[in-house]
Amino acid sequence: MNLVNILEKVRILGSAGKWDVCASSSSSRKVASGDRVGDVAAGGICHSFTDGGRCVSLFKTLLTNDCSFDCKYCQNSVHCGKQTAEYEPQELAKVFMHLYLGNYVEGLFLSSAVAGDPDSTTQKMLDTVRLLRMEHGFQGYVHFKVLPGTNQDLIRQAGEHADRLSINLEAPSSSRMSELSDIKDFDADIVRRQKWISQMSISSGQTTQMVVGTSDETDREILDTATWEYDEIGLRRVYYSAFQPLEKTPLEGRDKTPLGNLPAGDPKVHLARATLEGPVDVNTAPYEELLRVPGIGPQSAQRIMSMRTAEGVTSRSQLANMGIVLKRADPFIKVGGRTQKMMTEYCV
Repeated sequence: MNLVNILEKVRILGSAGKWDVCASSSSSRKVASGDRVGDVAAGGICHSFTDGGRCVSLFKTLLTNDCSFDCKYCQNSVHCGKQTAEYEPQELAKVFMHLYLGNYVEGLFLSSAVAGDPDSTTQKMLDTVRLLRMEHGFQGYVHFKVLPGTNQDLIRQAGEHADRLSINLEAPSSSRMSELSDIKDFDADIVRRQKWISQMSISSGQTTQMVVGTSDETDREILDTATWEYDEIGLRRVYYSAFQPLEKTPLEGRDKTPLGNLPAGDPKVHLARATLEGPVDVNTAPYEELLRVPGIGPQSAQRIMSMRTAEGVTSRSQLANMGIVLKRADPFIKVGGRTQKMMTEYCV
């Protein structure tokens, strides 16, 4: 292996893969025997946390950044003149194992541009993961990015070796996707693949990602699509990436999407202060109003409603026992007709 060439590939393909968001994950898959490396319980995903709260790291890379797709927001698209690179499966497997055994990373997030066609690129991605599993004995975390339009059997094979699969929606609808690409078919190339994955048994399930601000999509469009994805596809999580104009892309002149449109602080506190007329009486407020109170979630709101069949909630200690975070809820509730302090005294 030419070390200089490999280091350049690590730089190019690591940088090209930075737009995929993968902030959290875990896996229930267990190491089968003592002659394998990469216990899932000790690993996870880059800049994320295990179920026990430990921060873990991930090698996130593309197999190649040489793309035949025409997505107008993407620096890897066919529109853009760029320095291209591509790993051979054997190369990438060795790079990853070097990083893993050196304790630099604990898992792999493998994505790719579409070089030529989705199936041939996916085959090389599969070859890489198979080498890790079968030749190097790696049983740690693998997040495998499914490419739009990939053959169903290849997706099934990816699911046999990966802990998590994901395919990016990028846009909230077919009409919005048509503004961004003349090649991708939103329903056929992406949603259909999501449905296939939803029928598979993947230890960490599947996720997706939308790029916010690439067209004139509304918040309602995005939220409606995300809700449908959770309800119908059974996603573990929808990730959001704020659009950033990149040089040499067709959208380089478009304004970037701000990272947030809420003031600093807890969003639910801001919502409560804007929508609640005063402290909420936990014994009389409707369920929907209880949900607006910071520190009260769907389960604890249901518990409050259940208490009303008896003598009601008489103390704040009862609320604490229900799982309510009193530090957040106190300024917004009344118990027995009394409030602990005024809402206007609460600092975000």
